[in-house]
Amino acid sequence: MFNKDDRKKARVRRHLRVRKKVSGTTERPRLAVYRSEKNIYAQIIDDINGITLVSASTLDKEFEGLGSNKEAAKVVGETVAKRAIEKGIKEVVFDRGGYVYHGRIQNLAEGAREAGLQF
Repeated sequence: MFNKDDRKKARVRRHLRVRKKVSGTTERPRLAVYRSEKNIYAQIIDDINGITLVSASTLDKEFEGLGSNKEAAKVVGETVAKRAIEKGIKEVVFDRGGYVYHGRIQNLAEGAREAGLQF
């Protein structure tokens, strides 16, 4: 039987394997997603300079009471996309963080696409 530690280690291994190939540049930064049981987080990162350009999560005050469901993930995706477009970022590389592209991760990506980000 698998326990939580084994699943977390497997996700980290998948994420590191993907990160070997996926890197954000100044022209096309990386949209990184982290999913916990209670919240979902999204950051747009310039890996060359090592800085976070834009971020959004369900912990922000405007997401009060949304939690970590699919609707909340979609709103976080839309919010991070709007903030990115305000800063002049239109294209990103999507980094799903070792998670399966399904459920909350998929909804976050769709929300960001609907708000105008291209990836």
